[in-house]
Amino acid sequence: MLVLFTWTKTHWLKLEDLIELRMADIRTYNVVILGIGFLQIFTAFTTCGNIEQTVVKSLNSTNFTGSGYHSLGIIYGVFSFCNVLAPIIVTIIGPQFTMFLSGVLYSGYIAAFIIPSTWSFYFTSVVIGIGAAMLWTAQGHFLVENSDASTINRNTGLFWALLQCSMLFGNLYVYFDWKGKTEITDKDRRIMFTALLVISALGTLSFLALRKVCQQEEVLSEEEGQSLLSARLKYKQRATSAVTETKTQFKTILEIFKTKTILLLSFCMAYSGLELSFYSGVYGTCIGATTHFGDVAKGLIGISGIVVGIGEIVGGGLFGLGLKNNRFRRTSVVFLGMVVHFVAFYLIFLNIPDDAPVAFQTSSQHKPYLVPSLSIALLCSFLLGLGDSCFNTQLYSILGRAFAEQSAPAFAIFKFIQVTTVCIYLNLILLDSLLCY
Repeated sequence: MLVLFTWTKTHWLKLEDLIELRMADIRTYNVVILGIGFLQIFTAFTTCGNIEQTVVKSLNSTNFTGSGYHSLGIIYGVFSFCNVLAPIIVTIIGPQFTMFLSGVLYSGYIAAFIIPSTWSFYFTSVVIGIGAAMLWTAQGHFLVENSDASTINRNTGLFWALLQCSMLFGNLYVYFDWKGKTEITDKDRRIMFTALLVISALGTLSFLALRKVCQQEEVLSEEEGQSLLSARLKYKQRATSAVTETKTQFKTILEIFKTKTILLLSFCMAYSGLELSFYSGVYGTCIGATTHFGDVAKGLIGISGIVVGIGEIVGGGLFGLGLKNNRFRRTSVVFLGMVVHFVAFYLIFLNIPDDAPVAFQTSSQHKPYLVPSLSIALLCSFLLGLGDSCFNTQLYSILGRAFAEQSAPAFAIFKFIQVTTVCIYLNLILLDSLLCY
């Protein structure tokens, strides 16, 4: 009898271990699929953001009066406002379907460039701002849901490295296709954005492959029966419960916003938005508008984006996957990011003409302090990506550990603060003033 009890107990413990191992495998699978989905969507969107102003300036239509800078400002302004509502949407429809719906909105924005018109350009800018708020809030919630204290750093680094691979592929195509061109034809634009639309659609569909970590709801539905009535009742109860929790969600957001952790991190979050707007929307345009780089300048927009991506991937690997959950090390990584960006901004200040962000003609007219060097320009691209990964990997890790039970509101606050600073029109200031700021 004792032997039987011992065998049963041992067998049960092994079964528990197998279940835990299977759950860990599912979580890792989910993080990888999540990263691949974001890789594809942001291969399309990041490439679009890097070339947007250049493409808009090259349009042959006299009826189109849109500005790529204004579009990005609208996107991030709407993004900022909608972050307050995004946690409620995630609660009602779940993170997986929220990300799928957001991917559809991203694809719609990219499609607007195939046959551009001013109204559709700005309308989809508003729509993608809504989609971005939902996407990033759902992503933060889903990432924390598939992590624990021992895996949050690893999962953050893995996701970040996959996400930043998006900087490579689209920009590589831009380089080879646009190299030697001083103007972008309508045919070039249509081919480019059709390819980006297909990539974005594939990324959106990949969210359907995500798996649930816990299958409790399915077991419960089997016990209650599979009738259509019970399914409808269950959905109605869930929706009613979600609406009831709306006030609670707002209260939670306000309470978290006032915590010491968020107040201290808010400065870092705000800065991450400022530098995001610079490296994703301004710096590539500056390189493309620098007269000294000649006919290859437009193609260098793509190379710059690739090098930024390499910096992001290196940082994600080193500071996300390579470091343990150690407060001292997190502080050191953030400090390193600050030093790296200081060096990058100073070199850009010396190397790039100060009128490059607002050079609405073919190229800049002013001369920088140094003779523009392609090597220095691309080194700065790498440093911008490396520094950005220092800040973002640690912000994700800190928020994931500090607000594991309130991840959706916490990440909504992060994105709200970040994109509020992004939507400031930094690109309308001359480069020397911008970098000093």
